[in-house]
Amino acid sequence: MITNLSSNNSLLSEWVREIRDLSVQNDRMRFRRNMERFGEIAAYEISKQLPYKEVTVQTSLGEATCVELEHQPVLATILRAGIPLHHGLLNYFDKGDNSFIAAYRKHHRDGTFEIEQHYVTSPSMEGRPLIIADPMLATGASLVLALRTLTENETPSQIHIVCAIACTVGIEYLERRFPNAHLWCGAIDDELTARGYIVPGLGDAGDLAYGMKQQS
Repeated sequence: MITNLSSNNSLLSEWVREIRDLSVQNDRMRFRRNMERFGEIAAYEISKQLPYKEVTVQTSLGEATCVELEHQPVLATILRAGIPLHHGLLNYFDKGDNSFIAAYRKHHRDGTFEIEQHYVTSPSMEGRPLIIADPMLATGASLVLALRTLTENETPSQIHIVCAIACTVGIEYLERRFPNAHLWCGAIDDELTARGYIVPGLGDAGDLAYGMKQQS
């Protein structure tokens, strides 16, 4: 299941333009805020897909029948690029628990790379919705590794993936391995470079949000 949140023109389409635009990208605070706002919109849309239950609350004048989530979601992200997107999700799912994965691409001189994953922390997600934020779905390798690790011993009720830009190559890789996951993205591009970067994409989301890192 794939939802392209900018398929219909909205403010989100404007934010996608800004995170892609070289003339705007040099404003790190705006880049982070746009990612955060995208996470907020995605959280609202995902909330429509989650199960609710009726509850009775006491007001100052009587009782009201309302609804609340049956289970609070687990919000996961891949450090460091996913932090602003994750923050946006957490702004709306403010009662959710949080999971963090430290992973990066280890590049080799021949142009290939492998995913190094050194740290995973997560609460129990058995029977709960899992929402994972990863701003760029390029090859899908790091995302699939993270999902495999998170679901190795527990089964979430739903899996939702939030990314700003997705590539068709990564989408196909993800669908083969997690066919029941729901992908929410801001745009879909068709091309990858030989080093696995999305074209036109937007560049390195982590560098744009937090500054250039040393190459590994």
